[in-house]
Amino acid sequence: MLAIRLQRVGRTGYATYRIAVQEAQRHPSSGRVVAYVGSYNPHSKEASVQVELAQKYLDNGAQPTPRVVKLLATAGVKLPTWVVKAENKTKTTRNADKLRKNQPKEDVVPAVADDEPKDEAAEEIVDAAEPAVEPETEAADAGDGGDGGGE
Repeated sequence: MLAIRLQRVGRTGYATYRIAVQEAQRHPSSGRVVAYVGSYNPHSKEASVQVELAQKYLDNGAQPTPRVVKLLATAGVKLPTWVVKAENKTKTTRNADKLRKNQPKEDVVPAVADDEPKDEAAEEIVDAAEPAVEPETEAADAGDGGDGGGE
């Protein structure tokens, strides 16, 4: 059985594709190709298809992939009735209840106004929690020889 599929060509990071007719059981990059019926550049969305040649292989039973069906349809190839047209995929999200937008809204704590008295005891606790930074002394620097290079 023959398949009409995309075969990747082009350099790294800039893929372009050939529309190839080949045996369905073979890998696209290593299988024997019966014919090339066109090309597709996904960056510019430009597709060139040999309509008569593609129509010939479709009439003889070649199975196109879903992406190739779209390309052939836009090129004007008359698709047989047995060709399954790709449907628009709907994106499903697993565990949608865990998304932030689906979480219950939290109550916003009102900000403290400037005219209200501040809690000084809370400020002292915050000051005590911060570690005291001791300034470096010159005696610590003098012990290494001054060049900083070790030996």
